[in-house]
Amino acid sequence: MKKLLLSAISAALLLQSSAWADIAVPAAIKEKGLTVAIMPNYPPMDFKDPATNQLTGVDYDLGQAIGEKLGVKINWQEIAFEQMVNAVVTKRVDLVMSGMTDTKERQKVVNFIDYFKTGPQFYTQAARSDINSAMDLCGKKVGTSRRTTFPVEIANWSKAHCEAAGKPAIIVVGAEGTADARTQLRQNRLDGVVQGSETLPYIMDLEKGKYKPLDKAFSFQYTGMAIGKDAGELTTAVQAAIDAMIADGSYQKILAKWGLADNGVTQATVNQG
Repeated sequence: MKKLLLSAISAALLLQSSAWADIAVPAAIKEKGLTVAIMPNYPPMDFKDPATNQLTGVDYDLGQAIGEKLGVKINWQEIAFEQMVNAVVTKRVDLVMSGMTDTKERQKVVNFIDYFKTGPQFYTQAARSDINSAMDLCGKKVGTSRRTTFPVEIANWSKAHCEAAGKPAIIVVGAEGTADARTQLRQNRLDGVVQGSETLPYIMDLEKGKYKPLDKAFSFQYTGMAIGKDAGELTTAVQAAIDAMIADGSYQKILAKWGLADNGVTQATVNQG
């Protein structure tokens, strides 16, 4: 019985390995590896370990695992976030893995392989006893990264909630990034901040007792890997690699490592943002 069980397990593993080996990878990628854009300033998605100065985070772990599934080397390239889409279009990189939101506007020039879900969330300083829900921010200053979709989403939320209730609109303040917004919050130049719900637990653990979340994420988004519109074979290969990781549990294991098990998807999709 034991031998039969071991044989069954071995056969299952062999079938899985065979399926991964059958993923068709473009010849050029097999030869040179996969060049992936990243900007390590968005923990826990993308950052550098303070102790080693080495890349780490959700995207790094997933990217390395995708490389293993495809049998190719991942060549990470640090690029400013606002230059990433153009880097894909001009073929400086093959793929972007840097916490990028899949939006219809970006889909005009690149495709997205959606591999993660998240949403924007309000928070403030833990010491602010006058702010205990998102509605308490009506008429107050709320900062967020101007490079994201969050400024528009905050304005839309304000119209639907603050203004609809006869309250003054939230004053949206564009910041250089989430770190800049948090600095302004600590300096009392802002009353609240919005950033991705996937990053907030990490920041609250890093700076214990300084912040408190206000309600839950107020919209739903897909995070996607930007890829060229003419990269059909590579798109299919990366999708297959992610689906294989979901099937064998390695995808969920990586998300759980970073406390983001609830942000996973059940399969990789394209342009669902």
